Amino acid sequence: MIVRTPADLGAAIRDRRKQLKLDQSTFAKQIGVSRQWVIEIERGHPRAELGLVLRALNALNIRLDAAVDQTDRSLSSAIDIDAIVNKAKKSRP
Repeated sequence: MIVRTPADLGAAIRDRRKQLKLDQSTFAKQIGVSRQWVIEIERGHPRAELGLVLRALNALNIRLDAAVDQTDRSLSSAIDIDAIVNKAKKSRP
C-alpha cells in the first residue's frame, strides 16, 4: 500500500490492527497511548506525534519504506554536473 495522506496511514494501521484481532483499547495499552489517540490516528489525524506513530507501526509489524519513486519526472530532467565538467575538459585545447 502506498501511503500518501494521514488518512491512508490511519487506514493501514486500522486494517492491520483488525487483522491481528486487537481492539483499540488493547492496542493502546500495548503502545502506551490512550484509546482516543488510536481513534484519532485511525481517522487520519494529521498532527500525530511521529515517535508514537512509529511505535504503533512497529507494534503492528508495519514496515515503513522511504524508497524514492524512480518514475518522478522532475528527477529525469536533472542536470548532470559531472558530465558537463567532463565535456568541458575534453573540449579544451
